[in-house]
Amino acid sequence: MTLIHVPRPPKSAMDPNRPVNALLRAQMEHMQDAELKLPVRQQTNIYINAIKTEGEAGEYIRRVTEAINQAHDAAARKRGRPGSKKRGVIDIAAAADDKSPKRRSRAAARKKAKTKLSKKAKTKKSAAKGGRKA
Repeated sequence: MTLIHVPRPPKSAMDPNRPVNALLRAQMEHMQDAELKLPVRQQTNIYINAIKTEGEAGEYIRRVTEAINQAHDAAARKRGRPGSKKRGVIDIAAAADDKSPKRRSRAAARKKAKTKLSKKAKTKKSAAKGGRKA
């Protein structure tokens, strides 16, 4: 993989006292949308329209990002936890050894049923004529 060198931004790039620009405000709105989908106990409840400086915006974004990461970790722990009920072992491999009977298509099933009906009709005719042996 090719390594791409990204130069460090100058120290003047981040001024905590500078007013929030439109790009940062849009990022805060996206973070708020993500925050509102978190459980209530993990939301920061910070009113983003009161944020006026880059320093305050950075703090808000950091807190929401940490809350999202904590919620993700908690969900992963919950998914990884085994169920409260112990379940028996299922022998799937043993069941795979048994061959199930082949299923017939509808056409084949109809054809077989038709031949059975015609055989019954023939035996009834012969029984009516008295040709049936007892």
